[in-house]
Amino acid sequence: MSNSTVATPVKISNQRLYQSLMDLAKIGATPKGGNCRLALTELDGQGRDLVSSWMREAGMTVSVDQVGNIFGRRAGLNNALPPIMTGSHIDTQPTGGKFDGCFGVLAGLEVVRTLNDHDIQTQAPIEVAIWTNEEGTRFTPVMMGSGAFIGKFAIEDILNTVDKDGLRVGDELKSIGYDGSDPVGQRDVGAYFEAHIEQGPILEHEQKTIGVVTGSLGLRWYDVTVVGMEMHAGPTPMGIRQDALYAASFIMQDVVQNALEHAPHGRGTVGSANVFPSSRNVIPGKVTFTVDIRHESAQALQDMHERFKATCEKVAAKHHVSVDIKEVSHFPPTPFNPEMVQAVRQAAQQGGHSHMDIVTGAGHDAVYMASVAPTAMIFVPCKDGVSHNEIEDATPEDLGAGAQVLLDAMLVCAKPVAED
Repeated sequence: MSNSTVATPVKISNQRLYQSLMDLAKIGATPKGGNCRLALTELDGQGRDLVSSWMREAGMTVSVDQVGNIFGRRAGLNNALPPIMTGSHIDTQPTGGKFDGCFGVLAGLEVVRTLNDHDIQTQAPIEVAIWTNEEGTRFTPVMMGSGAFIGKFAIEDILNTVDKDGLRVGDELKSIGYDGSDPVGQRDVGAYFEAHIEQGPILEHEQKTIGVVTGSLGLRWYDVTVVGMEMHAGPTPMGIRQDALYAASFIMQDVVQNALEHAPHGRGTVGSANVFPSSRNVIPGKVTFTVDIRHESAQALQDMHERFKATCEKVAAKHHVSVDIKEVSHFPPTPFNPEMVQAVRQAAQQGGHSHMDIVTGAGHDAVYMASVAPTAMIFVPCKDGVSHNEIEDATPEDLGAGAQVLLDAMLVCAKPVAED
């Protein structure tokens, strides 16, 4: 899909980048060709060790903060300047792929390696971050490391978070050797870039190599409980039932319809549902389910929220059930910095890569970083839009194009030093 037509003086190595991704993927490899490298497991520790060793081999100094975030730093001519940072994560889903998160980290490493190859010095330092527990699979919340970095989460709360087996984040960091001593978040960032596979089908469908990410969709998550009354399915007439599942189905359908009526950026998903008592011949007395709504507009997201609440109230009254809504997460839409976005767009244009503006519907560490530093993201296509899956795939050419755009955009901010 990559169609670079304009020569760039400083070229990254597609092959070296791809080989690094494949080497990292050997740690926690799964039978179907993916990765299982859950946050703060021994395998995560091995992945951290490998990438940190690569950073040191590239001449970077490596530091670790109290929640395990790793920062590889390439010195600049003026180290008093705030660093130009890039990064992502290397923890995966239980059935994860080789590229989600890992591409962003190793694209940043490839930027540094390429600058070294060409003896290019920058005014500002360059840093590559590996954020702790972005996926939120073993420990919640998601995007734990970057959230702590920006002050969203208290450090003690993070360290005392436990997994399903009661194991603490603080203890697990220590067990893999990444219970760092650096204070969390007490470092300036001049700009933040994150390269990532799209995790969706748009770029591939539109036959574009680079997604210029203008911002993220806002989201609201809810846990919903509908309570009716369980009764015998045979003797109970239809007209007097308090069928919790039947009532819940109207709410579930309107979640989707709500999103359809807020196209093209509306999203509505019921991702999990449980029925009690879940017996063939008993009318369901209780249904619990999750709701996920998203939109790029804060007003549209609020409108979707209000409609969702109104629908729940109407269903409760019409079907003689109770409906309890608990909002469990709310991320407002996050527009990225226009100058940083333009730097990405310009880098794509100068490199001759087909590109388009796009918003991200998934959460990324960049969404948190946008609150403390000028931020932008770069997307590249993934095969069939598949991610969070062992068959996740991307071509070396597209990955290389994304890393090249990352390099060129970062150089704009880090200001290469002209040769004498």
